Amino acid sequence: MNILEAMKALSNQTRLSILQNLREPEKHFPPQDEGDVTIDGVCVGSIQEGIGMSQSTTSTYLASLQRAGLVTSKRMGGWTYYKRNEANIQKLIELLSKEL
Repeated sequence: MNILEAMKALSNQTRLSILQNLREPEKHFPPQDEGDVTIDGVCVGSIQEGIGMSQSTTSTYLASLQRAGLVTSKRMGGWTYYKRNEANIQKLIELLSKEL
């Protein structure tokens, strides 16, 4: 895990909000036609609606979170679903507690 990459990803309020909302997806996103938001993740379209930004901006933000290792993605049909990478988030917390 690269601390600098993770901190860069979290330095944007919208990306931070996406990560926070993915903590409890059933509370922040509508039910999906395919998959379970807790198990499979949340469809990009639902995340886009939640933040009120274009599809391209939403995808860029999600790619940043994924490069930092904070979310994982899963393709189902023609859609991509994202969820938090809890193991890496915990690892980041542990690394930060040692560094600061």
